[in-house]
Amino acid sequence: MRNAKIDLESGDYDLALFHAEQFAQLYSKYLLYKRIGDFPKTHSLMKLLRDLSRVYNDCGLGEFLDKNLEGLYLLEEAYISTRYLPREYDRDIALRILALCGKLMEVFNCLESRS
Repeated sequence: MRNAKIDLESGDYDLALFHAEQFAQLYSKYLLYKRIGDFPKTHSLMKLLRDLSRVYNDCGLGEFLDKNLEGLYLLEEAYISTRYLPREYDRDIALRILALCGKLMEVFNCLESRS
């Protein structure tokens, strides 16, 4: 998340979303590995988060997913579009997605404390 915040302040909004997605994807894989010793070899953030919700069933992750579904799908889409498509994101979207990732970090911290 540190890189995403630096990118945001530098005006690199596309890169901020890419780094935010990488935070969410890699932390999800880490938590799955920590709990079950493996993780799906996928880049689908939604699959990873749903798997986490099934494996941990704790810390309000399921409710978080339901409440933030659209933002999480946008974050997943940003992983692909910032790398391969001529797509640009603006400051407002970057701010919203980074705020969403801040809330996701709270959930991840809770899950990690219960591993």
